[in-house]
Amino acid sequence: MFKRRVIGLIGLSLLGVFQIACNTSIEAPEQPNFIFIYADNLGYGDIGCFGSELHRTPHIDKMAKEGISLTTLYSSSGVCTPSRASLLTGCYAQRVDMHLNGKGSWVLFPLSAKGLNPEEITIASLLKDNGYSTACIGKWHLGDQPEFLPSNYGFDYFYGIPYSEDMVPSHNPSWPDLPLLQNDKVIEAPVDLTTTTKRYVKEAIRFITENRDQPFFLYFPHNLPGSRKVPVVNDDFLDKSANSSYGDAIEEIDWSVGELMNTIVKLGIEKRTMIVFTSDNGSPKGRAGSSGRGSNEPFSGAGYSTMEGGMRVPCVVQWPGTIPAGISNDELCTMMDWLPTFALLAGAQMPHDRIIDGKNIWSLISGEKNTKSPHEFFNYYFMDQLQAVRDSKWKLHLPLDNKYDSGDKNKFYGSSELRLIDLSTDFKEEYDVSGMHPEVVQSLLGHAEKIRKELGDSNYKGEKIRSAKYIDNPKALLK
Repeated sequence: MFKRRVIGLIGLSLLGVFQIACNTSIEAPEQPNFIFIYADNLGYGDIGCFGSELHRTPHIDKMAKEGISLTTLYSSSGVCTPSRASLLTGCYAQRVDMHLNGKGSWVLFPLSAKGLNPEEITIASLLKDNGYSTACIGKWHLGDQPEFLPSNYGFDYFYGIPYSEDMVPSHNPSWPDLPLLQNDKVIEAPVDLTTTTKRYVKEAIRFITENRDQPFFLYFPHNLPGSRKVPVVNDDFLDKSANSSYGDAIEEIDWSVGELMNTIVKLGIEKRTMIVFTSDNGSPKGRAGSSGRGSNEPFSGAGYSTMEGGMRVPCVVQWPGTIPAGISNDELCTMMDWLPTFALLAGAQMPHDRIIDGKNIWSLISGEKNTKSPHEFFNYYFMDQLQAVRDSKWKLHLPLDNKYDSGDKNKFYGSSELRLIDLSTDFKEEYDVSGMHPEVVQSLLGHAEKIRKELGDSNYKGEKIRSAKYIDNPKALLK
């Protein structure tokens, strides 16, 4: 799957009319709908169209057959909070100060005083300002205080949990019961996790149906497969897969994708709706590669790391009549690219008062011939430590005296040596070829030095970053 070449590409133009190779033409939908489905900790090889032989994912596979597979899409982080901040703002998490939780760890915990700065422009706020209805249904994880809930970032409606499904009192007695929120109100605590996916789907269908006659953005971040060693699934899916509860969770996610696909077809809006399915990062340690767990194949490494298996994620995009069917693209793209791409398609102006790291990748998604990645480089950060950089082909693991390898930046796990990897052939990152390509090493080292100055590195603060927001005396949300 991963090695297959892009075949049958059709040239497309975004100048009012899309010209198709068979001499027919399709009107470009004005302000298309966007449905963004975001799995939690799902590995690259966990869905059928990306190589899984364990998990039945017919609906996601159908999306791939009817759309495009992006086989080199990166999250900007290997873990939840920074990856979500990066997606919504179009920026590296370091740029918006969401790469650390304020206490030296990598994600926000319950009752955190820190959250994404409401002054940031998100996909939702950008689209809302251009006439879109917006909803976030699922896991948020960018702050659990009222100041940091989705309504402060451009979402008209929120239904879901404020942070990861494993952040419960049994994990830490100082944490409150995991709540289910509707907008800023707790409607259930503790939430019944066995029913959340079905309730999310019900709310999503309601939102889509109510907004079928106007443009909408539905952000659907699942809390499955999640962070627990044993995912919590609905009884209808329990013990139904060939891969224990982890496989059950993947198949429940696939069911939810099918329900949304069927809804837009039933409403007759499929030709003006783009659906994206992807994951926030790879399957973490303790899950990847063992029985009943996730797969990051064909890559090595796991979620929460800067190996390919931690940050390269599966992605399929469907838009009938606009995106060519059954193609793939291997060009480098990132989770940060969705904001500028959606802005282009919605006719929205990109902000000019701040740096946005994402690039418009519509030409890649639409199948335009001979289009190359708009990214010259990509940066692999682990919390505030720059651990690797890559260009179109080469990945340079940087030499580090004290390499981070856990969620605590005060714990170090020894040193790491400089290693140059040819990602076109060495998916497992096994072979150092730095001695054969000194000019490539020097080019990537030069980029690393530049990005350190801009975004920071370990205890060095970057020169072109913005601040998150902090509040005093964070409290548990009340029912």
